[in-house]
Amino acid sequence: MPAPMWQPIPNVPRPAGSGSPDADHYDPLMAYAREPQDPVTRTFVSAIELARSSSRLSGRTGFGLDADEFGALLNRYFPGAEDAYLTPAFRAALAAGATRRVETDEFEDLVALLLEHRGDDSRESRWLAYAIAACCMGDDHLWQDMGLANRQVLSDLLARHFSALFARNTGGMRWKKFFYKQLCEREGAFVCRSPSCAVCVEYANCFGPEEDGAWQSVKR
Repeated sequence: MPAPMWQPIPNVPRPAGSGSPDADHYDPLMAYAREPQDPVTRTFVSAIELARSSSRLSGRTGFGLDADEFGALLNRYFPGAEDAYLTPAFRAALAAGATRRVETDEFEDLVALLLEHRGDDSRESRWLAYAIAACCMGDDHLWQDMGLANRQVLSDLLARHFSALFARNTGGMRWKKFFYKQLCEREGAFVCRSPSCAVCVEYANCFGPEEDGAWQSVKR
């Protein structure tokens, strides 16, 4: 079996004065967070972890970002972490991933969908599009894979940064399901057999509650 493409997170010492519960939970990266409770910050942390651990993101050590962009993200959201994270080994993994990554068409398609609907052309919105696409490769509800408190926090984040896409989800479909439905429609592939969501036997899987205990994990 080939060795994994990602490198282990270095054993980074916690910065002095960092004592938040989030720092304990996400040690070591969250310990450097400028705003540990910020949903965007938590999304980046989750995307970085998924890029390390998910086979669906093999070769995307920086969840699709190159070394320069990844370093800029660390400086913006995790000041002081760049020297610890962007080691020569990590840079080598980023460079190797550009040529040896496992092709995951859906990841690139999700990135394109999000980039097309972002609210501005800032680097931060670009990073966020990649991070959300990476979190879509997780196995749980999207808000959980993004490290957020609940679905409403995710909805608020999308409304703020991807307002046009947010506005299209008029029925309150689960966000990961909604993104994939958008991809199907863009390709002209309508996988749903029912004439409308309201009469579909899978309605609960797409629109049901997302609280703990109210769902089954689906690998999508």
